[in-house]
Amino acid sequence: MQIKSNDISAGILKAIGTLIGIALLLFFLWKIQTVLVYIIIAAVLSLIARPIIRFLTGKLKFPNTLAVVLTLFIFTSFIYGLIRMFIPLITQQGRNLSLLSFDELKKDYSHIAEQLSNHFLNARFDLVEQFQSLDMLSGFKEIPMLLNSILGTLGSLSIGLFSILFIAFFFMKDSKIMHNGILVLVPNKNEKRIEKSMDTIKDLLSRYFIGLVFQITILFVIYSTTLMIFGIENAIVIAFLCALLNLIPYIGPLIGGVLMMFLTMTSNIGYDFKTVILPTTIYVSIGYVIAQLVDNFFSQPFIFSKSVKSHPLEIFLIIIIGGLLFGVIGMVIAVPSYTALKVILKEFLADNKIVQSLTKNL
Repeated sequence: MQIKSNDISAGILKAIGTLIGIALLLFFLWKIQTVLVYIIIAAVLSLIARPIIRFLTGKLKFPNTLAVVLTLFIFTSFIYGLIRMFIPLITQQGRNLSLLSFDELKKDYSHIAEQLSNHFLNARFDLVEQFQSLDMLSGFKEIPMLLNSILGTLGSLSIGLFSILFIAFFFMKDSKIMHNGILVLVPNKNEKRIEKSMDTIKDLLSRYFIGLVFQITILFVIYSTTLMIFGIENAIVIAFLCALLNLIPYIGPLIGGVLMMFLTMTSNIGYDFKTVILPTTIYVSIGYVIAQLVDNFFSQPFIFSKSVKSHPLEIFLIIIIGGLLFGVIGMVIAVPSYTALKVILKEFLADNKIVQSLTKNL
């Protein structure tokens, strides 16, 4: 009995120690979550850059370091172009929404509300009263303070950007860094299987993220063309922002559509609602719907079938589950996480009937 009691006590102490260790590890990861985000973003950049580096080193015979530096220069130039594109727009909107111009904004807002009410007079309700009851304009008074807060964080964003590029440089230069770091945590008997799985995951996710870049590019071209045809101000910026929102499955396109319609209407403030604002908004809406049809029936099926090799219905269910469990972030990371899980399951549970069904195309 004494031996059994000692064994039970030792087991309880071991379990307590394990729980304490897990709690400390989770606490540590929580405290360094910013660094983990930097590492994840840098890893995604390295996956996107992988084909570029392979092309430069294989086809053009560039040294590896030079190929990495040139790839980072391309990424940095792209980021700089985005900043040059968005900063003037943000500055202009900040001036428009400042307290000095609030009366003018309220006047324009009331003008649109009045035109909407006159146009839909047969609906038997007064849109002006409805909008005023919502008291939406009161929130605009806080926007200048929000803009000041955003400007105050530019320093930390610069540090974050530098950190991501610095980490990405070494991930691109030596693709085995993360590879070897994961293998350290794996038992020796499973190293070969994990190594094979990681190579497959890197290839699939690299194709997936590059596919997303093409998806955004196609949407951006359609959006910007539509907006420029109808003379919408800042068409390039609006098109890029709405295309970028499509990275959030299902919810992103809805937000992008509402944003594009709103900015289309506000860019035509001062014109007649019935003859200019409403027709232009309808035409832009048609262009947006066409872009979504192209994306839903061409871009997305092609990306999923050629990159992660999953059925569209399978992807739909995984994204919904990810959203229910972890919200918007879960929807964004659902496909990459599911792809990695499928590869690992195929390697370790290849004889399982369910796993065979899910991974037959891998």
